[in-house]
Amino acid sequence: MQHYFMRLKALLLVLLCFAAGLSYAQTGRVEEKEQTVNGVNRRGQQLTVQLDPAMVEKLWKNQLSEKAGKLKVKYTKGVYTLDGVVLDTISSNPMRIISTINTTPEGSQVWWSLDMGVAYVDKTATPKEYAAAEGYLMAFARKAYREDIFRQINQAEDVLRATKLEQERVVKQANDIQTTIEKNRQRKLQLEAELVKNAEELKQLEQNVQTNLKQQELSKQQVQEMEKAVEAVRAKLNNVK
Repeated sequence: MQHYFMRLKALLLVLLCFAAGLSYAQTGRVEEKEQTVNGVNRRGQQLTVQLDPAMVEKLWKNQLSEKAGKLKVKYTKGVYTLDGVVLDTISSNPMRIISTINTTPEGSQVWWSLDMGVAYVDKTATPKEYAAAEGYLMAFARKAYREDIFRQINQAEDVLRATKLEQERVVKQANDIQTTIEKNRQRKLQLEAELVKNAEELKQLEQNVQTNLKQQELSKQQVQEMEKAVEAVRAKLNNVK
């Protein structure tokens, strides 16, 4: 029973986390941010999401790999690099993308710098491309939050499934206990009936003993009488001369 309530608490915790996930699903934000990468100070954009860093990095790496196509995503010392990739929602020109993922108390941070060859994506110099890149990151944030919500739903369903199984087990256990109680009750009645029968048999045996004692006494008297009769006959024989 205690195990059942522990699972129920786990289910409630997962559901609360799920509700919390829905509440912060719009807190992703993008800001212009400079970052030093391999000794070079680069201007770029930084997305902050309140999600697990390992999940965010996996999703971001997959996103870059999908966009890279046949191009190879290079990863060295925490830095992702793509050369000659085209993100048509931002620019039709091939770009060099440099990206990192960091973790802070605020959450997971995805940072990237977009080099279009003739200029970097910059809020002032290339406002159109900057807005498009910002939209790209926000779309990724929504995708990441949806992925996290699906994960929470799966966890909640797993716990719910386990809780239902536990409930079925507890119900079955209760039925088994009730069946055992009924069997014990029937056995008790059977034993009580056997005790009554045994008492009656004992009483009859005691009566049989008393009857047997009377029969023994009667038989003894008959033996004694027969012995007397035999002696009488012998006495008659002795009188014959």
